[in-house]
Amino acid sequence: MLGLRTTIYKVNDLSAAKKWYGEAFGKEPYFDEPFYVGFNIGGFELGLLPEETNETEKSDNVLSYWGVENIEAEYQKLINLGAAKHEKPTNVGGEIVVASVKCPWNNSIGIIYNPHFKLEN
Repeated sequence: MLGLRTTIYKVNDLSAAKKWYGEAFGKEPYFDEPFYVGFNIGGFELGLLPEETNETEKSDNVLSYWGVENIEAEYQKLINLGAAKHEKPTNVGGEIVVASVKCPWNNSIGIIYNPHFKLEN
């Protein structure tokens, strides 16, 4: 195993989701086609995949956490952009804090402040 490469969120309005995720993550997509939109987030892939309907029930059995420097500010930014509160920022040990929101397409987006995590080469 080489490590995480891609997290994909399914959305029923690819154009609107591209705009929302672009604002949420502060990035423009590097790949933009009607069948897939890809963003490079710190060397990791955030992908948007179209689905025909907006599923109201999406599983939380797998949750990706995107690293942030200021979890309170990023959490509030996502809420201000229209995300729903899912898990408020919570200290899970030491200095590590996690939170999650539901995007307008009901996908769970996790964020984490972890000053101990370093990418390996």
